[in-house]
Amino acid sequence: MSSFESPQILLVEDNASDAELAVRALAKARLSEGVFHVKDGQEALDFLYGKGSYTARNPAVLPAVVLLDIKMPKLNGNDALRRIKADKDLCAIPVIILSSSGEKSDIERCYREGANSYIVKPLAYELFAETMVAIARYWLCFNQPPTCSFL
Repeated sequence: MSSFESPQILLVEDNASDAELAVRALAKARLSEGVFHVKDGQEALDFLYGKGSYTARNPAVLPAVVLLDIKMPKLNGNDALRRIKADKDLCAIPVIILSSSGEKSDIERCYREGANSYIVKPLAYELFAETMVAIARYWLCFNQPPTCSFL
């Protein structure tokens, strides 16, 4: 995984196995250089704001995309998503929900709270790996982000 100085992807995942599989899939596709992993929503916010363990990180350097699980300890993904999308300095960062839940209510809630995409984690490793690579390629290679905050 990359240093936290210039992440391209902030992976917010409490399940160590899922995080390892995601990073491994991205490494195989040569897309893992800019991946930084945190374990919960609070750690994600600390990372983005350069607080707590991340005070040495420049908060002006933001990831190109956040991959966010919703069911996590401390601060869950929905609360983290709401805070990111409510902040004028962070709201332009695409937030992709990666969840094991395919519940209609979870999907609708995440979109109401500002998620840019919602993806149910595939159970089969090969499909999970393909999904991670497709997400990274789209958001890092094809998506055209705004050049500044639009609020």
